[in-house]
Amino acid sequence: MKVAEIKDLDVEQLERRVAETRRELFNLRFQNATGQLENTGQLKEVRRNIARLLTVLNKKKQER
Repeated sequence: MKVAEIKDLDVEQLERRVAETRRELFNLRFQNATGQLENTGQLKEVRRNIARLLTVLNKKKQER
């Protein structure tokens, strides 16, 4: 997920995307704990995506 794509979203879409990404991270953690996750690099990427989303979301909320 690129920052340019994230900046085009409005606040409601960002909040929905954060919730979806957090659910994805939960599922990946569960798969990792049960030994089903083969590509553990996905965990790092999803955490970074959440951080990007939250950064842009907080910035947009401050601009209001």
